[in-house]
Amino acid sequence: MTISFYMDVHVPRAITEGLRLRGVDVLTAQEDGAATLADPDLLDRASQLGRVLFSQDVDLLRIAAARQADGIEFAGLVYIHQLNATVGQCVNDLCLIAEVGNPGQMVGRVQYLPL
Repeated sequence: MTISFYMDVHVPRAITEGLRLRGVDVLTAQEDGAATLADPDLLDRASQLGRVLFSQDVDLLRIAAARQADGIEFAGLVYIHQLNATVGQCVNDLCLIAEVGNPGQMVGRVQYLPL
């Protein structure tokens, strides 16, 4: 089973489109009607849908770390700092995660990009 992603509202559309062109299952917070959710609720929503959240928001790192420390399960988070990200690199790394990863391996995990 491949990994499906849930894109935070701050992720550039070019990354989402690049993933879709390569056949990756992606849903944006905007498409889901969740663009105004607070960060903890966004992580919960992605988890409810069984999708790994992709974000460039450092606040989500803190939330994920707190959940890891408290033993609160979430579907996973992939993070890259906005200054370290190029569209191509994000698309390539996320494609690799989607293709070779297993959703069960991402539960409660934070994966940093670039790989």
